[in-house]
Amino acid sequence: MDYLELEGAREFVARLEHGADWRAQIEAFAADEGVDAAFFFGLGAVQDAEILYYDQDDEEYYPETFDEPLEMAACVGNVSELDGEPFAHTHAVLSREDGTTLAGHLDSATVFAGELYVREFDVPLEREYDEETALDLWPL
Repeated sequence: MDYLELEGAREFVARLEHGADWRAQIEAFAADEGVDAAFFFGLGAVQDAEILYYDQDDEEYYPETFDEPLEMAACVGNVSELDGEPFAHTHAVLSREDGTTLAGHLDSATVFAGELYVREFDVPLEREYDEETALDLWPL
């Protein structure tokens, strides 16, 4: 395991804008506040969602779109730089009306209501391509 000791810096709470994209708002917030690296938690509800599944054999993301109201039961992720821009690596557990869940890498979702907690790190993190996994990961 590679690791880096760091400390938390600024902390934020935010209410996401109704009708806007969940992940895009996190990235815009990071750009506006100059947040190079952070961890976040969120909850709320969305009106639709696109979840990506990474196939480890194909080394490819495959999207699944859900055009329905969903509860954002849990959202966790981190912010770091990717190609010089803020990237919100976002995972979500979404629940349907009957209580069944969907989960995975959240690519996009239209916010119905959302609340977020963000804790900035005191060091910047920039993703780099990893040959072994074919993913953009933190080079620790």
